[in-house]
Amino acid sequence: MKRRKILNPVVYLQVYYMHLYMKRHNLTIGEFLKLDKQYDILGYLRIGYEPFHLTGEEGVLEEIDSYIKVKAK
Repeated sequence: MKRRKILNPVVYLQVYYMHLYMKRHNLTIGEFLKLDKQYDILGYLRIGYEPFHLTGEEGVLEEIDSYIKVKAK
């Protein structure tokens, strides 16, 4: 039986919420990457991994929106 490699849990969380955020805001991958470059969304998810992996999807998406609003000021 082949063993599957499991993604790093932080990377998995980043990819998962990147996908949800893009879907929520109707963004292309390019648009998301531009936002990430400007606001370091993936870095925010990496730093906040501990609380985020215990938070529901809606809560994390709201946290990302709030984070961007604060950084944009």
